[in-house]
Amino acid sequence: MMITVVGSVNMDLVVQTDVFPKQGETVLGQLFTTVPGGKGANQAVAAARLGGNVHMVANVGDDGFGEELLENLKGNLVDVSGVTESTGVATGIANILLSDGDNRIIVVPGANYELTPACIDEMKETIRASKLVLLQLEIPIPTIIHTLKICADLNVPVLLNPAPAGGFQNEFMSYLTYLTPNETECEQIFGPDMEAALESYPNQLIVTLGSAGARYYDGEKHVIIEGFNTDVVDTTGAGDTFNGAFAYAIVEGFELTEAVTFANAAASLSVEKFGAQGGMPARADVELRLGSDWR
Repeated sequence: MMITVVGSVNMDLVVQTDVFPKQGETVLGQLFTTVPGGKGANQAVAAARLGGNVHMVANVGDDGFGEELLENLKGNLVDVSGVTESTGVATGIANILLSDGDNRIIVVPGANYELTPACIDEMKETIRASKLVLLQLEIPIPTIIHTLKICADLNVPVLLNPAPAGGFQNEFMSYLTYLTPNETECEQIFGPDMEAALESYPNQLIVTLGSAGARYYDGEKHVIIEGFNTDVVDTTGAGDTFNGAFAYAIVEGFELTEAVTFANAAASLSVEKFGAQGGMPARADVELRLGSDWR
């Protein structure tokens, strides 16, 4: 049962510091490193680490970062036959500033914006064979819309993680099986009344709450699924881990509450190690955190 991830592939340029600099201020950092990232790649790796059959549709540049990112995806058993190397275009990067368990991120899309509707047309048979298509908003919006329409034509379920939320369009909702914003993204899209938004989209809108877990409306009541206690090292990949794990659980046939619980557990494990992908767990690790009687 295949998951196709259509999305971004970036190299994360990570700086750790004791304090975020104010405007015009220079501060000293403690660490600089490069780690594979991009919401699409992160979510693909998260699902593949759990045991999912994951295909990636994306673009990278014909540079050192692009080569390294492709090798990383292959090393995590993600099928990269749908990843194109664009000539003369830099691979996308994300500049990530970490301090005291928090993060601030600037994304430069680069080759991610070479992922056009025509690229999606070339992957139509892969999409047809998919149990679920997983999308984010770090690629061009016309490509998102085109992918949604193809999935609708082929009757393939879609999970959209609306990050960054600025690219979200209300017309997306009629194409989506699941939408998974965090609290901030939910407010940006639907306004301050989260409960009203949830009630408008029962079993479709799942709002992640960070360490507090996640919630949705089942058509009769609001369902709040608590998070897990964890020792936070780096929160960068938590949302992506949730989405990859949620996609994996849905494809595996979990009920919605079970899928959200499973994704919460995976996300709680991901923050205990450094890097967006560094702490993404295997299924055995998630089941250990859940305990033997969770289903």
